[in-house]
Amino acid sequence: MKLIKVAAAVLNQTPLAWDSNRDNIVTAIRQAQEMGVSILCLPELCVTGYGCEDAFHAPYVAEMAADVLTEIVPETEGMIVSVGLPVLQQGGLFNAAGLLVDGALKGLVGKQKLAGDGLHYEPRWFKPWPNDALTSIDIAGTSVPLGDLIFDCGGVRIGFEICEDAWVLDRPGGELAKQGVDVLLNPSASHFAFGKHFIRRRLVVDGSRAFHASYVYANLVGNEAGRAIYDGDAMIASCGQLLVTGSRFSYEPVRLTTATIDVETTRMSRIRSTSFPVDVAIGADRVVRAAFTFPAQVPSVRVASPPSWEDSDSLKEEEFTRAIALGLFDYMRKSRSHGFVVSLSGGADSAAVATLAARMVTFGVQELGRERFCERLSYIPELRTCTTDAAIVERLLTCVYQATRNSSETTRTAARDVALGVGARFLELDVDPMVADYTATIESAIGRQLRWETDDIALQNIQARVRGPSVWYLANLAGALLLATSNRSEAAVGYATMDGDTCGGLSPIAGIDKAFLRQWLRWCEQEGPREVGPFTALHKVNVQAPTAELRPTAASQTDEKDLMPYEVLDWIERAAIRDKQKPADIYQRAVIEFPHYDRQDMATWIRRFFGLWCRNQWKRERYAPSFHVDDENLDPKTWCRFPILSGGYQRELRALPQ
Repeated sequence: MKLIKVAAAVLNQTPLAWDSNRDNIVTAIRQAQEMGVSILCLPELCVTGYGCEDAFHAPYVAEMAADVLTEIVPETEGMIVSVGLPVLQQGGLFNAAGLLVDGALKGLVGKQKLAGDGLHYEPRWFKPWPNDALTSIDIAGTSVPLGDLIFDCGGVRIGFEICEDAWVLDRPGGELAKQGVDVLLNPSASHFAFGKHFIRRRLVVDGSRAFHASYVYANLVGNEAGRAIYDGDAMIASCGQLLVTGSRFSYEPVRLTTATIDVETTRMSRIRSTSFPVDVAIGADRVVRAAFTFPAQVPSVRVASPPSWEDSDSLKEEEFTRAIALGLFDYMRKSRSHGFVVSLSGGADSAAVATLAARMVTFGVQELGRERFCERLSYIPELRTCTTDAAIVERLLTCVYQATRNSSETTRTAARDVALGVGARFLELDVDPMVADYTATIESAIGRQLRWETDDIALQNIQARVRGPSVWYLANLAGALLLATSNRSEAAVGYATMDGDTCGGLSPIAGIDKAFLRQWLRWCEQEGPREVGPFTALHKVNVQAPTAELRPTAASQTDEKDLMPYEVLDWIERAAIRDKQKPADIYQRAVIEFPHYDRQDMATWIRRFFGLWCRNQWKRERYAPSFHVDDENLDPKTWCRFPILSGGYQRELRALPQ
C-alpha cells in the first residue's frame, strides 16, 4: 500500500479581492497541514476570483496574481497544493493551475477546453492551451515550465483537468492516464444549476474508473461575483468509487473535504485492465520531477454520505431554498448592504423573496452559530446586540405593504402574516393619496378625465410606480438592499411595471418560473426545508389566485386572465426561447401536451407570447441582476441575447390557425 491523504478545498472568493482571497487560500493550506493532508486541490482561478469579467484584460491583473502567488508559495512547506490564476504568455492570457510543492512553484498547466456557453464567456478573455504544448514562464520570481505537464512528486504522478476539461468528449484525463498519472486534480468554478451536482459526480466517479486513478474535485462556494451561485461541491473518488463528498451551500469561507487514497490500488487496477492503453513514449520534458516525501498514513474507510436534505424527495425545492439564501447572504455581505427591504404585496412573488431572505439567517445561524454569523456581518454594528435569531431577522429584513383603493384585506392580511411569521419588521403605507394626486395632475394637464375603459395600462402602472419611491426611501435610510420581486415568467412577457415591481438592486427570483415558484411556496407551507420545517403563514398566500391587484375589485383581475395559464406560459417559453422552435411547431406540440385546453385558445396564447416577448426585450435589459438557478435563464447580459427591435415573428405567426 501507498497511502496518501488528499483534500479538496472549497473557497468563497471575490473577484479582485486580493487580500481576502489570499487569506482564504492560506487558511485552507494551514487547515490541511493540521489535518495531515499531503495533496490539496483549490478551486479554479482562486487567486483572482473566477468572475473578473473584462478586468481580466487588464495586464496588471495577471501581474498582481503572480505577486499574490509569491505570498502563498512559502505556506506550502511539506505539502503539494494546486492554485489557480491567470498567466500572460507571448501576448495570450491563459487560465492556469500552478502546482506548489514543499514551498516552491514547480510549474503551471494551462486549461485546454474553455467554457463559452450559458453564462460562461471564457473565450472572450482566455486562449485555450494547445495540447502537448510546452514552454517556460517567469513568474513568482523564478522560471518554471508552463504547458501540458505531468508532475512526478516523490514517485507519485499528478495531472490536471481544469473544470471544463472534464466536461468534453476528449477530456485530457484520458491522455494523462495513458502516461501513468496516479492522481487527477480538478480545480473548478462550476456554477450551481438544478441537478448539476449529479452530473459532476458522474464525471468524477467515471473519470476515476476510466482513468484508473484517484480524482480530487474542488469547486467554489457562494455568490462570488453577483449572478452565479456556486454550491461548493467537493468530491474525491478512486477507481470508480466515490470516497467522500462534501456538504454544499456552506456559509463558511473555507471548507475542506479529505480522504485517504491508495496509489498502489489504482496502479494495480490499471495493470489488470486488459483494454487499458499505455503510452511509454512520453517526452521527458513533459514530466516535472520534484522531490517529496509522503508521510505514513493509517488506512481509513470513508463512505460518501451526502447531507440529509440531499436524499429528499423534494431535492429541487431544497436546492432552490439553500442556493438563493446563500446567494442573498453573500450579495448583502460583499456589497456591504445593511439588510434587505421587500415591497410585500401579499402575493406569491414577494412572499417568496421575504421567505428566502429569512431563510438566509436560518441556515447561516444553523451552520455558523449566532455569534459567528454576526461576525461575518461585523460591518453592521447593530447585530452585536441581537441575542436571538428573530432579532437578527428583524434587523436585516424590512417588509412594506403599500395599499391603494384596489388593495384587498386578503392581501393585507397575507402580507402581515408572512412578514410577522418570518420575524421581519413590518410597515404599512397608504399610497392611494399619491396615486390620486398624480392622476389629478395628469388629468389637469391633458384636459380630460382618465377612465379604466380607455386608460387601463396607465392607471394600473401608476399604482405600481408610486410604490417605488417609498421602498427606495426606506432602503436608502437603512443602507439596505431593495429586492425586486419579479419572476422569470413575468420577464418573458413583460408582465411587470418598470420602476414599479421591478424596483431593486437585486432580483433574486427573476431566474425561476412562476409555476415552480408556486409549487415551492406550497412545499414551504406544508413541509419546508429539512431541519427547518413548514412555514404555515404562507397559507393565505397560497390559496389566492396570483393577481397584480391594480384594477378595481369588480374587475376580478388575475395574472392568468391577463396572460394565459402559467403552466402553458412556462412551457411555451421553454419551447420558444430555450429550444428555439418556431410558432407552428410549438402549436403542434402544445395541442398534444395540453389536450384539455381549447385549440383556438392555444393559438391565441402562442401569438400573445411571441408578441409580448418581442415588445418587452427592453424591459429585460433593465432588470436588476438575477441569480442563475437553471439553464433556462432570460438574462440578456449573460445568457439569452435577443434584439430590442425585431420583426416580431410576423411571418412565423401567420402559420398558426386563424
